[in-house]
Amino acid sequence: MRKEAESILYGGTVIPAVPLCLTKERQFDETAQRRLIRYYLASGVGGLAVAVHTTQFEIRDPEVNLLEPVLRTAKEEAQRFEQETGKTIVMIAGICGPVQQAEREASLAASLGYDAGLLSPGGLGDYDEAYLVARTQKAAQILPIIGFYLQPSVGGRIFSYHYWEQICEIENVVAIKTAGFNRYLTLDVVRAVTFSKRREQIALYTGNDDNIIADLLTHFSFEKNGQEYTNHFVGGLLGHWAVWTHTVTQLFAELKKVQAQDAVPARWTTLAAQITDANSAFFDTANQFRGCIAGVHEVLHRQGLMKGIWCLNPEETLSPGQAEEIDRVYAMYPHLNDDAFVRSFLEEDNRKKDQ
Repeated sequence: MRKEAESILYGGTVIPAVPLCLTKERQFDETAQRRLIRYYLASGVGGLAVAVHTTQFEIRDPEVNLLEPVLRTAKEEAQRFEQETGKTIVMIAGICGPVQQAEREASLAASLGYDAGLLSPGGLGDYDEAYLVARTQKAAQILPIIGFYLQPSVGGRIFSYHYWEQICEIENVVAIKTAGFNRYLTLDVVRAVTFSKRREQIALYTGNDDNIIADLLTHFSFEKNGQEYTNHFVGGLLGHWAVWTHTVTQLFAELKKVQAQDAVPARWTTLAAQITDANSAFFDTANQFRGCIAGVHEVLHRQGLMKGIWCLNPEETLSPGQAEEIDRVYAMYPHLNDDAFVRSFLEEDNRKKDQ
């Protein structure tokens, strides 16, 4: 991992999980994808997570074959931004599948210059924990790895506390994203990291889109053998942060200051509930997350950042009533959207294109 990227990752930052731009024929829309990446970069994010759940796991299907093009496109735009601004963007590639596939994908990401890989447990329910620990060890020999607690509702599984103890001891595991959408599962990860001898080398990132603010403001404390150990989430790697991203980066900058305070202003607990309510609409919790990717697309489409809400799977679309729920949270929480910023961004982006 590049030193600058390592510093940003450990310091804590905003990392959106990047969606996939398609044409109405469900073909890769590279032009739109590049523009979407530029929007995130202009919004002030510190990293990008590409080829993850929000990007659609189907990009790996042989008949689709979009893993390399999508990873390359994002990296090129980020690299151009880095050259123009002098800023560093932490580039994270999603890694999936059994050992051999994970090793191939880690090698591809490394060859493209990615800083780390987010190792997904999705679709591996038939493998035992020992196999998945060994899989992490092998992938970590190729690329710095971010462990991932993925909620069962979208293909994840429940892990034992001992599993996370073993993951934390693997050299080159640099962070863990906790996205169990469950307080008990989240505490397992935080406790395992906190008691690990490698705790200083593992950054905690929230992926709990239902509990973002609370995760980032909580100071975790555990006692062992008469000694107190503390820890906290430093940032987020979230599908929810793929929308209204400029507002996210502004709130995160404020929140980092609040993290150091003993008392949390009431405004933040109010915001926490409002953001969770918005996430419920985007992620389609009323229908067990069936429309979660399409919901993110819908917001980006309304803003003009996507031409449509098409997914690679034609069956993947908004659920009945989901559009109305998005209408509701738009009207209820106007201070959370970044529509004005997006309009300005698109005007400037089009101006540069016409030059």
